[in-house]
Amino acid sequence: MLNEIVNRLRGQLRVRAESAFPERVLNLCGARDLSFWDLEWESPTAFTCRLSRKDWHTLRRAAKNLDCTLTVVRREGAPYFLGRFRHRTALMTGLVACGLGLFLGSFFIWDFAVEGNETVPTEQILRALEKNGVGLGSFGLGLDGEDIRNHVLLDIPELSWIAVNVSGCRANVQVRERRPVPELVSKREPANVVARRAGLVLKVRALDGVACVLPGTSVAEGQLLISGVEDTETVGARVLTGMGTVTARTWYSLDTAVPLQAEEKQYTGEEKLGISLIFGTHRVKFFRNSSIEGAEYDKITNRRPWSLLGVPLPVTLVTEQYRFYETVSVEQSPAQAEKAAEAVLTEYLHSLVEPYGTVKSTLCSARQKGDTLLVTLKAECEEQIGESVPIYTQASAG
Repeated sequence: MLNEIVNRLRGQLRVRAESAFPERVLNLCGARDLSFWDLEWESPTAFTCRLSRKDWHTLRRAAKNLDCTLTVVRREGAPYFLGRFRHRTALMTGLVACGLGLFLGSFFIWDFAVEGNETVPTEQILRALEKNGVGLGSFGLGLDGEDIRNHVLLDIPELSWIAVNVSGCRANVQVRERRPVPELVSKREPANVVARRAGLVLKVRALDGVACVLPGTSVAEGQLLISGVEDTETVGARVLTGMGTVTARTWYSLDTAVPLQAEEKQYTGEEKLGISLIFGTHRVKFFRNSSIEGAEYDKITNRRPWSLLGVPLPVTLVTEQYRFYETVSVEQSPAQAEKAAEAVLTEYLHSLVEPYGTVKSTLCSARQKGDTLLVTLKAECEEQIGESVPIYTQASAG
């Protein structure tokens, strides 16, 4: 395989030799140390084989004294391919300019890849880099990583570390987000633990203070669960920082009204396509006007960066498809309306419960009232209902 690649790079020929004594041609190649391969006999007096360009010229000069006919069947390889363009000056100039442009362009940044961010948006990181001189078209070899890190960390306090590594035309940005410092609970400030909502107590865990409820007890919202005031036999009442958790069974009842007459999109079949090219930071539009007034439509934008032989180019093809629609009134069945309302209420229920516990079971019911469907979602959950509230003493008030 390697020899075939080398032979095609330096050029090779498929030669046909015809003679009454063709073995003389082979003996001549052996005497002159000429390499040939892929020998195929066409007849007892003719055969074809491949030779390199250098050996072909040597064989042609040495075979002048032999009674044989040498014919070039096919020329193969890079020299012959490039030789076709020797009279096409404009094309050769364009190829050279393209190669030179790719070579020079490889020293600039045309693409970004951001890794490690979870809460900080990628757009915010890219804007901070651009503000500090790292954007599309920046010279990759002249970047000062330490200076960039110091300035970007000042602009984005949520980051604790950032590194920009340039590989070819791509800048790989690796970040590490700052972990939020947990809120410290001061044991010097007196506090009680009260019920955040009503429920049936399942488990009480008092870390400090006095537990005021037992498992199996029903509590109301705001009721005292763990007291920060402890009665002692020696010094009387002692004020503490009540801390602990109280797990309880809770119940939710969420309601919503869903109209049975709903608005729905109906596409008209009319579409509009806008094509533009982005060269670095400059955009060139190939359509007249992108603003559409007085019409309802969905806009679908597709971006396709260009690359050549795996090398990113500073060119991005942007297609914008506009799909026009009309809003029509449709009547949905009570079953469809109930299903949609149940999905919305369930999502809202999880947003209320999941920070403190889990949803154990749900039951959805509905009743129709005129053109409106009243949907009720009832749920049983298990969650932590304890909430710390300060105790205002005379010392703290002063």
